[in-house]
Amino acid sequence: MAGFGVADNVSGKHGLLIQRASAVAATLVREGSVTLVGADASAAPVGGQRQVALLRGSPAIGRNASRAVVSYTDPTSESALAMTLAAMAGPGEPIAADPESLAVFALADRLAVSDIPVLINGPTGTGKEVLSRFIHARSKRATGPFIAVNCAAMPEHMLEAMLFGHQKGAFTGATGASEGFMRAADGGTLLLDEIAELPLSLQAKLLRALQEQEVVPIGATKPIPVDIRVIACANRDLPTEVAEGRFRADLYYRLNVFPLSLRPLRERADDIAPLAFGMALRHAPNPARVPCFNEASLAMLKLHAWAGNVRELENVVRRALLLAGDSATITCDHIVFDSPARLVNVAAEAVEAEPAPRKLSSVVQLSEARAIIDTLEACGGNRLRAARELGISERTLRYRLASFRDAGIEIGRVAAGGR
Repeated sequence: MAGFGVADNVSGKHGLLIQRASAVAATLVREGSVTLVGADASAAPVGGQRQVALLRGSPAIGRNASRAVVSYTDPTSESALAMTLAAMAGPGEPIAADPESLAVFALADRLAVSDIPVLINGPTGTGKEVLSRFIHARSKRATGPFIAVNCAAMPEHMLEAMLFGHQKGAFTGATGASEGFMRAADGGTLLLDEIAELPLSLQAKLLRALQEQEVVPIGATKPIPVDIRVIACANRDLPTEVAEGRFRADLYYRLNVFPLSLRPLRERADDIAPLAFGMALRHAPNPARVPCFNEASLAMLKLHAWAGNVRELENVVRRALLLAGDSATITCDHIVFDSPARLVNVAAEAVEAEPAPRKLSSVVQLSEARAIIDTLEACGGNRLRAARELGISERTLRYRLASFRDAGIEIGRVAAGGR
């Protein structure tokens, strides 16, 4: 049964589209949060409920203060379903249509009722934080805090203090006390993003804090109890990190109680159209009048490789909105992809020269080299911009480049650019 309501006057007129949307959105839409109504509906939404008005006409999508409006010609078209799914999603809520993506969210919905740790694997930019927020929102902790911590973005010398907190005067510059991220998440959910970037020296302390559900702030002598649910995200293969000594096995098994995986965007093409419409609604200068992707432009999006995953798609959508201007339709002429991926010759030769069979760690490292070098080239060698595009810190990017050199992968002059 769908999680959304349907007004009496729309079932007959839009039954086929509603059936399609129901089959897809049953897991994603919270019970009672959305109602599908006719375009002539006069009743205002009740409480925090959202309304999506359906009508037949030229394809269009928009949103005002009280409701979203979807106009479509063919109820069997991809654009009609994609617009409806995008319009039904609230701020920060997931948008998906690919069967495997829906299966992941259905599983996440079931495990949300428990407090067991979750480890989400997937490339950068595939929506791991969105999935984490979905689990939090469906859990008994939904009214508590959701604290997201990017382990790669925190200054290395401040990691311990930022995670566990500190007392006033505990170290130079500690002019006041701080509760830290773990205590800030008390009663809610703590997301540890890019957990593989956490230094080994802190992994043991984190393991103890998770096992005992208590933290000892820097400068304190007594532990402080915390009640948190932990979700960790990784864009690298943690078993490989464990095997190569970069990640503690005991912490890995503590976090990996229930693993979930998100595939690259290019492998879930059915998600692309609804995601594109959702991003158009979010970024359009006038949300009440959003340029609509035609079928040809949607087909063009589905054929792209999406090396940057959902983040790259968002860039393309924002460009398309700008180029479409006052036009009511986004066509293929408005779709501009990022610079084509190009590998430095020496790195490409390293891939070709790799003997078979190859170790998984080598394959992972060379794949990372491809992605990083491509992004650096697209950013003109600017490391800071490239790090932002990749969703990592500049410190992590420097570490990666150094590790490639140590492994004999010559990255060329493109990576020697400035900030």
